[in-house]
Amino acid sequence: MTDSCVLDLHDVDETRTEAVGGKGAHLGALSRIEGIRVPEGFCVTTDAFRRIIAQAPSLDARLDQLSRLDPDDREAVRTLSVEIRRTIEEIPVPDGLATEITRALGRLGAGAACAVRSSATAEDLPMASFAGQQDTYLNVVGPAEVLRHVSRCWASLFTERAVIYRRRNGIDHRTVRMAVVVQRMVLPNASGILFTADPVTGNRKTATVDAGFGLGEALVSGLVNPDVFTVRHGEVVARTIAVKQRAVHALPGGGTREVEIDPRQQERPALTDEQAVRLVDLGRRIEAHFGRPQDIEWCLADDDFQIVQSRPITTLFPIPEAGDQEHHIYVSVGHQQMMTDPMKPLGYSMWQLTAMVAMHEAGGRLFVDVSQRLASPESRAALLDVMGKGDPLVRDALETVLDRDGLLPPAPDAAPGSPPAPDAAPGGPSAHGDAVPDGPEPGIVPELIERSRGSVAALERDIRTKSGPALFDFLLEAFEEHRRVLGDPLNFRAIMAGMEATWWLNDQLLEWLGEKNAADTLTLSAPGNITSEMGLALLDVADVVRPRPEVVAFLRDAESVDDAVFLDELAKVPGGPEARDAIEGYLGRYGMRCAGEIDITRPRWSECPTTLAPAILDNVRNFAPGAAAQRFEQGRQKALHKEHDVLTRLRALPDGDRKADGTKRMIDRVRAFIGYREYPKYGIVSRYFVYKQALMAEAERLVRAGVLAQKEDAFYLTFQELRDVVRSDRADHRLIGERKDAYRSYLALTPPRVLTSDGEAVSGAYRRDDVPDGALAGLPVSAGTVEGRARVVLDMAQADLEAGDILVTAFTDPSWSTLFVGIAGLVTEVGGLMTHGAVIAREYGLPAVVGVAGATGLIRDGHRIRVHGTDGYVELLP
Repeated sequence: MTDSCVLDLHDVDETRTEAVGGKGAHLGALSRIEGIRVPEGFCVTTDAFRRIIAQAPSLDARLDQLSRLDPDDREAVRTLSVEIRRTIEEIPVPDGLATEITRALGRLGAGAACAVRSSATAEDLPMASFAGQQDTYLNVVGPAEVLRHVSRCWASLFTERAVIYRRRNGIDHRTVRMAVVVQRMVLPNASGILFTADPVTGNRKTATVDAGFGLGEALVSGLVNPDVFTVRHGEVVARTIAVKQRAVHALPGGGTREVEIDPRQQERPALTDEQAVRLVDLGRRIEAHFGRPQDIEWCLADDDFQIVQSRPITTLFPIPEAGDQEHHIYVSVGHQQMMTDPMKPLGYSMWQLTAMVAMHEAGGRLFVDVSQRLASPESRAALLDVMGKGDPLVRDALETVLDRDGLLPPAPDAAPGSPPAPDAAPGGPSAHGDAVPDGPEPGIVPELIERSRGSVAALERDIRTKSGPALFDFLLEAFEEHRRVLGDPLNFRAIMAGMEATWWLNDQLLEWLGEKNAADTLTLSAPGNITSEMGLALLDVADVVRPRPEVVAFLRDAESVDDAVFLDELAKVPGGPEARDAIEGYLGRYGMRCAGEIDITRPRWSECPTTLAPAILDNVRNFAPGAAAQRFEQGRQKALHKEHDVLTRLRALPDGDRKADGTKRMIDRVRAFIGYREYPKYGIVSRYFVYKQALMAEAERLVRAGVLAQKEDAFYLTFQELRDVVRSDRADHRLIGERKDAYRSYLALTPPRVLTSDGEAVSGAYRRDDVPDGALAGLPVSAGTVEGRARVVLDMAQADLEAGDILVTAFTDPSWSTLFVGIAGLVTEVGGLMTHGAVIAREYGLPAVVGVAGATGLIRDGHRIRVHGTDGYVELLP
């Protein structure tokens, strides 16, 4: 080896990650920050690792095998990882490299004890910290031992935990290289970890210090509980001093051992308050340098802090950019729209451009700033009322934040008519007492639907001739029309008429008859609900498929057929032309829909018709011919029977005729308007599909011109950025790559219902005492009780449901209604009384509980549960 494979730590920084790995790069950068002390040391570069690996050609086949293993097959991963590590450790360190390392050790001092630490290129990254995935060895003494432990660090790239972590973060094993950091060993009085942001709440203004005696291994291994200091604004605001019975100390000849702490010292704080504050000040310098909150490992020797590692805290949810220093409170849009997955840049920028309120992006999700509305007592009450009716957890989260003094400055009321919530159809009850509120005439519903259809048809007609920069100019005008249709006051009144009638009926019938959620039955099979019609229409498609066994067999193998030729190939099998016509007819009306449809970048059913195959097959298996009409009629009859029962019982009460007459008017109103609640979303998604088709035509032109590598690269640009690329025929491929990496990192984040500008993520809690022990609390949105097998489904395309199953999932949007016709109940982690899943559950008469925190993890697939849709909880049965 003629080129140097050893670099001094002071000679590297973040630009040398490929050479010295993430840990080495960060340590080098840390050593350059004024006032930050880092133990002296050097890096054995990734070039040395590459040359070592080249000496074992047999590793290629093993790495191929490793990349094909299922990360959940722990035994296979463990066995192959052991083989790879053993092979690497048995490769001798070449003489030239050994000489370089020995020479560098001499610069640290004769006989110096060292820490030998792994530093992979995929480590300490903004998207994945890889904390604890590779190995570190402390108090290594002597050149021979250092060389042996360098080999062990190389091999630790293939520990079982590191292999699985890479697979789950989408990182190719072959692209990762291992460097090794060798540093002079620090023999500390105390050590620990500093989080420059609260790792639990996410609050960026609060730092947390964990501290213990001796080496930090005692804390990392869980040998002792740490002292914990909470520091905010330069002072310790809370502290917990643990009883520290043991510590890890270095041995004179190398290695470490556990030692007993003198009982008189066990309750002594490992740090003073002054030291904790001083440490946090150092942490703030490091945070400022790297530009994001840090997880910092530190040592204290002779009242001098030394930093031995700093990595980004990857679990924190990002904060929307506010552009000022004021305190802001944000409410999640995704929890209102039933899509909490991250959106790609083109998706969230399009939603921002077409939304009725300003929306702020963070972590690939959108948020609405409600600070001004909360600052005024009058608008605050209205907002909290709306939030509480939609999702009690959002209301509780907001109240949790508001309970703290000084978070919001006094402000004037929001302007009249400003939207109180991030949904397209916010609102609140206007009824007072039992008086029947005035409402619009039912005739406005078909008028509004016709207006929406006409607007979409005009968009489809006018966009055909637009391309290049002119297309983007046209779209900006189209977005104005989009908002005009959505913001039509008549549209708002029609939506609110059905919602307010529902609230009125539930409130009054509970008071008069003692019935909970009576409106759930009264709204069964309400006419004009485009989303429930979509689910029933797929039953009609199943009727066409069912008597054609060759078609059924073809659909069972749909995953192996390319979507571009799926319908053509279907037409070639016996009975295929009829099935193709039925599916094409379905796609002609509903093909613009898909899971996560508010993100324009998601593949639509028309683009991926194979997505519908599992749902069609479930319908073929679980239903008899004519089920769509039969189910609708059954629901209608139940609603009529319920109406007759309610009115009869009301007339038997004091002042019964007045109560019954008012209730009848509200029943008629709810049935006339509640179905329209789903139509505005259908109109939005219909327009989105037209936008997408035009933009994808531009992306395909850019691919042909060599500007983009693939048309999907356009998804990682905002609308304005894509417009600039179309104008200039130049794209920033580095930016596109960074956006792809960021999107992958966002997939691992759970968005909060409420987020503050301090970074605090607040999810809210149910304050209830009516939930049985062991049951999971949620929001009751569709009455009834059902017991059955839980099917935990995270991807609609992977659903395999049988009649009587209870669907358990994170969230549902309108596309999931194709599954609702075949299930017996619904449980979701996200949702509210008037979100789409709740509306359709009521339409189909499915007991449903939404907003059940952690449901997909707490409920095991295949186990029996009981859903109490009237009272809002889920029992886990033996």
